[in-house]
This record gives sequence, C-alpha cells and structure tokens, in this order.
Amino acid sequence: MEPLAPHEKIWVDSSIAEDEYHGDLGCQECHGGDPSDPNWKTAHDGVVKDPSYPDPSATCGACHDSIAEHYDKSLHVSLAPFKKMIDMRASDDPDVQKKVDHERQRHCTQCHSSCGQCHISRPEAVEGGLLEGHLFQKTPPMHTVCTACHGSRIEKEYLGKNKGIPPDVHKKKYFKCNKCHKAEEMHGDGKDYANRYEVENGPKCLDCHKDIYEPKSANPKSHWIHKDQVSCQVCHSMPYKNCYSCHVGTDKQGFKYFKTKGSEMQFKVGLNPLQSDQRPEKFVTLRHIPVDQQTFAFYVKDGLADFDRMPNWKLTTPHNIQRHTPQNKTCNSCHGKEELFLLEKDVKPKYRKANKDVVVPPEKLPQKRSGS
Repeated sequence: MEPLAPHEKIWVDSSIAEDEYHGDLGCQECHGGDPSDPNWKTAHDGVVKDPSYPDPSATCGACHDSIAEHYDKSLHVSLAPFKKMIDMRASDDPDVQKKVDHERQRHCTQCHSSCGQCHISRPEAVEGGLLEGHLFQKTPPMHTVCTACHGSRIEKEYLGKNKGIPPDVHKKKYFKCNKCHKAEEMHGDGKDYANRYEVENGPKCLDCHKDIYEPKSANPKSHWIHKDQVSCQVCHSMPYKNCYSCHVGTDKQGFKYFKTKGSEMQFKVGLNPLQSDQRPEKFVTLRHIPVDQQTFAFYVKDGLADFDRMPNWKLTTPHNIQRHTPQNKTCNSCHGKEELFLLEKDVKPKYRKANKDVVVPPEKLPQKRSGS
C-alpha cells in the first residue's frame, strides 16, 4: 500500500466538530497536552499518538465500555496466538525462552491493531495516517485498514491479484470483510483463544449456506457424502500462497529485518490438525507458514528447540472461493489425484517430523472411483 504524504497523515477535517458524539470532545481529552499553553512545543508535552493502545479504558472505553471490556483479548490487539505458537516451539531453557520472546515482541507484534488503528487511522504497520481527516469510521474501510495488514495473502486471494486465479466469488457479489467478519468477532468476547479457528463467533460457511443439504439445493448428495469428511475449502478453494523459511535479524544500522526463502502458489489437502466437534472434518486445506527451526538463530542458538511439537503446514481457509473448481468437476478430479494431497515427499526432510500428523499416508488417500 502506498504511504500517505506527510500532510495527508495529519490533516484533520474541521467537520469533525459536527459529529454529535465526538465533536464536543477536545483533542486533549483523548490525546493529552495543554491547549491553554501558548507555546506549541510545551503544549504538546505528554501528547499520546494512539490513546487507544495499549489501554483504551480512559478514552474509547469511557463511552464504549462494553467493547473496551474485552479489548485485551481481541486477537487483533493481543496477537496472542503468535506468542502461544512460538512459546510451544521454544526451548525449555528459561534464558533462551526469554531471548526468543524478546525478539518475538520486536519482530512479530508490529501488526497489532487498536480502536484507533481501525476506526480513525491506518494501521501503524503501513506507516499510519488519518482516515478521512480524523472523521470516525464506524466500519473500517476494507482497502485502507483490513487489507493494509492482510494484504500479501488475503487481499490478493480475495481480489484476484494472484496471476491466473479469479477473485473470490463473494467479491463478485461486492461483499466486504465485515459481511462475514462481524464487529463482535473483531472486538473479542473476553476468552483467550489459542488460534482464530477457536473463536466461537467467527464466520462459518453454513451461516449463509444453510440449505446445502436440502433436496432442492445444488448437489445435495455430494454435500451429504462429504459432510464432516472434508472442509468446504477442499472442494471450493483455488491455489494460494505458501511462504517458506523466515529468518529475523538486525542490520549494521540497528534496524530489524526479516527475510524469507520465497513463496509458491500451491493447493494442498492434508489431515486436519485442529479436529474438534466444531471442525470435525478429516481432510482440510493446509498452508505452509514460514516459521523455521532457525527463525531466531541471529539472536540465540536453538531458540526453537521444540520446533517439531507443531506442524508448519497449518489449517487454512483461503479467501479465493469458487463454486466450480478443478478439483470438484467430477469425483475423480479429486479421488485418485495424489498431487492434490500433502504427501511425505512434499515436505522438506527437516520439517517431516513436525508435520507427521498432517501428511496424508498412502492408505488414507481417497481412491479413484470406477465409473466416475
């Protein structure tokens, strides 16, 4: 995303005074400072750029208390799954753990959000800047907020920016993010989830497609046969981006950086690593994430000594849904098509132990169906 010009970042539209809720508030009531001080330098002493982070209770929470109440548990604010997953892989040595966690905070938490970074400004991860001259946006703009952070994968998938892959069918219906991802999900419900797939009020395909098992629906038999066996994305997703081998470090000037060993457009079906009553499917789409045994090696040796505790081919729900896909044309477009499934040969040797529970063994591959 192209950064805003310096003057665009700080320009405040005077019509904010007409806002019946926020217009009566003085700047200092949220940001601090002393408007009675004639010296502009000292008048700005104590000014807080984003008064909604890390604690919005005295600002946004003064009116929106029911939302701010669960603020710290919102995954967009806490990024708690990042910490949980890295902690799971980290060494048992307390000193090594401490170093890994310190660098995790430096490198892996810059994309956090806040009330302000959704409803007033662009996220800091894309250099910030006020939205619409500080006019409050009840619904965050998709192109300047949501896909500002979720750009490399979700935006390109959803908008059809990956070469040869069409836009998501829901994009063609002009759906924006909030059509599926409601405010209640974004704001958190006070529960400390291990990952986004545990979120109880997250979107589900059946929220809208309630009738897929009805006799009059399209392909009811196919849906019934595959119910609880495969996720919707197995039949309805297209190839998506998979990233490999991320390493973080600090350059000679002291600036932090990260680098990966590239990415590939792939489509892989594997065994469900998060199988539960809520997600009973045996087969799901898997995406390769770039965590590596040596991700933190610049700072500490064997930082992720327990790397093999979790797979780095993880459950994914790509945002490139199509009603008709190459794998759902006929039964044997999927059955008997080994190339669609994550096999041991598809996993690099150094990652095989970590991914042993998601790789599809030969005996579990769906067999080619006669007469199909």
